[in-house]
Amino acid sequence: MIGVAETIQSVERAAAILRLLASGTRQLGVAELARALGLPKGTLHGILRTLVHVGFVEQDETTGKYRLGATLLHLGSSYLDVNELRARSLNWADGLAVRSRESVWIGTLHEGQVLVIHHVFRPDDSMQVLQVGAHLPAHATALGKVLLAGDPYGEPLTPLAPCTKKTIVDRDALDRELELVAARGWAADMEELEEGEVSIAAPIKDRRGVVVGAIGIRGAIERLAPHGEPGRDYVSYVRDAARAVSRELAR
Repeated sequence: MIGVAETIQSVERAAAILRLLASGTRQLGVAELARALGLPKGTLHGILRTLVHVGFVEQDETTGKYRLGATLLHLGSSYLDVNELRARSLNWADGLAVRSRESVWIGTLHEGQVLVIHHVFRPDDSMQVLQVGAHLPAHATALGKVLLAGDPYGEPLTPLAPCTKKTIVDRDALDRELELVAARGWAADMEELEEGEVSIAAPIKDRRGVVVGAIGIRGAIERLAPHGEPGRDYVSYVRDAARAVSRELAR
């Protein structure tokens, strides 16, 4: 059994490696890391293998040297305060609701699901329920698809449970859908969460271009997709709003 002191020491050594790799733009080999940290190469190899396995460090196949991995970029994006994202989105969410005449949702990825952090009611007199704080299945929503497509390390909760007969429940099919979403810059769910409803969403990015949230609209299929596909105007409204919020975050 590994003792407490040994566990702490291992974490400290891993943290030291990450700090060193983050201190400059160059890649470092095992010998360089060993000299800088005063650690045996054997010890370093074991820690580096673990860091590579979890995606915190990557190894160049040509030089064999190490650099910070993409997973750390994802973790860094989670530092963005959800309240800040919501605050920067308020005006644009309201504007999107007015422009589209539909309800507006803003979400982030949380433990494989979509956490709704802001919800603007559809601007009419219909009865509606505030959904802030709700968790939605990522694989069955436009918001979730956008977030999964922008986060290669994000995984929807398994199994992919069906919400309607149109929900994507096959992992390969979902992967193909996410590739399409990433390529075109927006997502839709066509009665995949609820029968008779459609949603359209686009990614919100921070100043580094990392997807930190998604904004979208949800409404009846006869309004948003009367011909079987999301209306182009609605897609444009959503993408315009997403770009506007992204610009706010880049300031």
